[in-house]
Amino acid sequence: MLLTITCEAGNATDLGYLLHKNPASVFSEKLWFGSVSVFYPEATPQRCEAALLLDVDPVVLSRGPRRAAGLEPYVNDRPYVASSLLGVALAAAFSTAMNGRSKERPERVAEKMPLRASLPALSCIGGEELIARLFAPLGYEVTTERHPLDARFPAWGESRVYSLTLEGRQTVQDLLTHLYVLVPVLDNAKHYYVGADEVEKLLKRGERWLAEHPEKELIARRYLSYRKSLVRDALAQMPEVREDIPESQEEQDERQEAQESAVEAPIRLNDARMQAALAAVRALEPPARRVLDLGCGEGRLLELLLKERGLTEIVGVDVAAHTLERAARTLRLDSLPERQKARIRLLQGSLVYRDERFSGFDVALLVEVIEHLDPLRLPALEAVVFQHARPRRVVFTTPNREYNAHWPSLPAGRFRHRDHRFEWTRAEFRAWAEGVAARHGYTVAFSGIGPEDAALGCPTQMAVFDRHR
Repeated sequence: MLLTITCEAGNATDLGYLLHKNPASVFSEKLWFGSVSVFYPEATPQRCEAALLLDVDPVVLSRGPRRAAGLEPYVNDRPYVASSLLGVALAAAFSTAMNGRSKERPERVAEKMPLRASLPALSCIGGEELIARLFAPLGYEVTTERHPLDARFPAWGESRVYSLTLEGRQTVQDLLTHLYVLVPVLDNAKHYYVGADEVEKLLKRGERWLAEHPEKELIARRYLSYRKSLVRDALAQMPEVREDIPESQEEQDERQEAQESAVEAPIRLNDARMQAALAAVRALEPPARRVLDLGCGEGRLLELLLKERGLTEIVGVDVAAHTLERAARTLRLDSLPERQKARIRLLQGSLVYRDERFSGFDVALLVEVIEHLDPLRLPALEAVVFQHARPRRVVFTTPNREYNAHWPSLPAGRFRHRDHRFEWTRAEFRAWAEGVAARHGYTVAFSGIGPEDAALGCPTQMAVFDRHR
């Protein structure tokens, strides 16, 4: 059973400090069902790869005091296929890293680094769709390949074993805890007794992300082997998702201006963005009837779209279930007249995976969305929107990084919001958008939103794509 973790960035060998394993030596430890080793196939300042090799003894596994019921005594796939046994090995080899500690590189513990994790063989009951549902909301680009039962006999069909590669900007701690929790969830089995202590493990390893995961209930059920009392206990102990969203730098600036203004505060930038998006919907000819808001958040733009009488179908999409719940409250869906309620739907979905529900719309809106994605995921978003969904018009807004100089309290090199993965200059946005338009048969026009600086432009930049073929 093999897991590799690769970092390609400056000072990549710091991965060894974060994992607490020296690239110059081999770590090895005995486990009750075999042994685990950690070594480094490559360790250079530009690229560092750590490998965890788990050697499972199937005889010891089936005959030992913690025997796993249902496994064949001598022949099984456990030495090769990632399962809950990998979680045991991760805890044995990387416990300090999973607890978020590093003596030599403490400043990098909370740093999101470009990481890639690969599992050549992973057992999954639920298929590729389930793998994506579990890992995509955590910010990964997910690549899978299903293995046949036996390549020599194609008629035997496909197995439930997949190769899995996860890529994204993650802290080392988060990557390890994601694997620790979700690998046994995919396998849908635990190869040791599941008791009350498993609830504590789940909550401890998932404390940084599980409460906000859209599939937290499914994760709890599978991780705890469907033991209802344990599942109820785990879900009851998960913290409530906070309703308050951290302010961006521009929101802080606008709030301060409003407090200091004795007459009338200027229009808020977020309102200006929504009005610009709404104007792009109204300007489409022939008139738009069906509109898709991708990354709808709390539903503020959906609320405005619902007032447009010419729209017959309005759909809001977000990856997080709790965000859609807030959108439903913003829209007052429970109390809407039936005629209005029939015009609007909220869908949970990922913007980087093809979804047939996104097809057939006149306009797709992505207002302040792309900067929340890792740059590596932008080609996937491009394919979803422009290759598969192909609406007549697509509207993007995103921050103009050049304008950040207007906020004295924003340190140089910092983004406006802590969840932004990048912010583009006007030239960078234009180059990306023109490339997208050329590749998919669209034209694109650019404009600015908000007060304009002669040298730095507007705080928000907008691109409107129109399909011409």
